[in-house]
Amino acid sequence: MGKTVTTYLVDGDPKGTRYAFISNKICQMFVVPRSNLDYLDKQKKLQKPAFYILIGEDEMAKPQAYIGETENFKERVKDHDQKKNFWQKALIFVSKDADMTKTDVQYLEYLAVQQALQVNRYNLKENKQTPKEPNLPEYQKDAMVEFFDDIKFLTSFVGIGIFETALTNRLPMFYFTRRGADARGVYDGNGLTVLKGSKLSKEVVPSCHTIERRNAIVKDYAQLDPTGRLVLTSDITFSSPSTAASICGGCSSNGWVDWKNEKGQTLDEIYRKK
Repeated sequence: MGKTVTTYLVDGDPKGTRYAFISNKICQMFVVPRSNLDYLDKQKKLQKPAFYILIGEDEMAKPQAYIGETENFKERVKDHDQKKNFWQKALIFVSKDADMTKTDVQYLEYLAVQQALQVNRYNLKENKQTPKEPNLPEYQKDAMVEFFDDIKFLTSFVGIGIFETALTNRLPMFYFTRRGADARGVYDGNGLTVLKGSKLSKEVVPSCHTIERRNAIVKDYAQLDPTGRLVLTSDITFSSPSTAASICGGCSSNGWVDWKNEKGQTLDEIYRKK
């Protein structure tokens, strides 16, 4: 089923301050760069109870995020601006139609931290404690679960994959098996997602052009299994199939040719030579 998302660019910049909402839904998302916190003075909705995510984006290492809730984001972010250096933008979620309560946003925080930890795409080291489930009536929990579904959609809509899991049941599986690697992945509009549990080549050839990035990924996203093999602990999406293959194999690779399905067909044959 299709969805209509309305987006307003506050300053005319697609990467600047903006807000978005799904038609016929009450969840509204504001995206505010750290460089434009003055906007909070103009937007009264951001001075009320809200759920929010601070985002830090690092191409080399695991991106960092902080998940929180507040009764007044304008006031709360002052402390984050002074004490947290990692973040570049804030995603703030409020209700378009009626104010949420403190307990509502606490429940959203509880759901979000659980989901983000399970997906394990972002580093949540600034979230020192895992929130406990607040006491909400059953009907209100249902409403907040629906609200959180919209949060996940809008977060993905602006390219933040903190809650995303690969749709492995809907997409064909591809395999990379060079140099001792045994990796599985799926391909969609976002790129090639290498799946949790994939085994990477342990050694890297000197000519590999992604050595620095691979080292950062291994540090943040992989661990040794009992047999001494490097295993991914979460899904990772790469915009280029070749980068995904290079990270998995520790060597330069043409991912369009080296990722193959169970019949031996390459990505190139299936997606570019139809």
